[in-house]
Amino acid sequence: MADAGVASRRKAEELIKNGDVKVDGEIITTLGYKVTGEEDIEAKGQKIKKEEKVVFILNKPKNVISTVKDDKGRLCVGDLIETDYRLFPVGRLDYESSGLLIMTNDGALTNKIIHPKFRIPKVYEVTVKGDITIKEISKLKKGVVLDDGFKTGKCEIYHVDSNPNKKTHRYIVTIYEGHNREIRKMFKTVGAEVIRLHRTKEACIEIGDLRSGEYRRLKIHEVKMLKRYLDGSDL
Repeated sequence: MADAGVASRRKAEELIKNGDVKVDGEIITTLGYKVTGEEDIEAKGQKIKKEEKVVFILNKPKNVISTVKDDKGRLCVGDLIETDYRLFPVGRLDYESSGLLIMTNDGALTNKIIHPKFRIPKVYEVTVKGDITIKEISKLKKGVVLDDGFKTGKCEIYHVDSNPNKKTHRYIVTIYEGHNREIRKMFKTVGAEVIRLHRTKEACIEIGDLRSGEYRRLKIHEVKMLKRYLDGSDL
């Protein structure tokens, strides 16, 4: 009911406890009762309309919060997409980062993408300032302990090019976790500062030619492809 926008999770629990909820005509009083989404559900005699599950992708600009709303009035990703669907970001990109952000109302799909056990790849273009040795890159690939105590897993790092005058280097980095500011903290352990971080791909979905701030709804065949990927058929 909370997912359908009928009531808050707490209010939904109260309705269930009070016997005000029916599933296929049967009164349900058990919290956590599982449904498939195909049932007829009523709350206080009113049928709950099933919201169509959709997936959007957004090219998040820098300096935008990866939330639907912000109590400080800052610009959020929820402000950038005009739709009647109640979309939520799948994971997040930090404030200074840009790139691909999946937005959906499908909780099961969200969980498969963000849960660490599924190890979904996330690909970034990363520009760092500061020289890094081959030995240090090898260290990052194997995993390092961050300043907050988190131990990163194995990742892929490929050098793209360098600017000797600015002492900057570009890399393609693929990680399989979603730890807070993970890539920035990784490079910090070898004395390098990330000055640009742009996500280009997550799972099998690529940002394509979306410009900064642009978004689009995934087509049916793209959603099916994503779900097959998450189910492991393409892993």
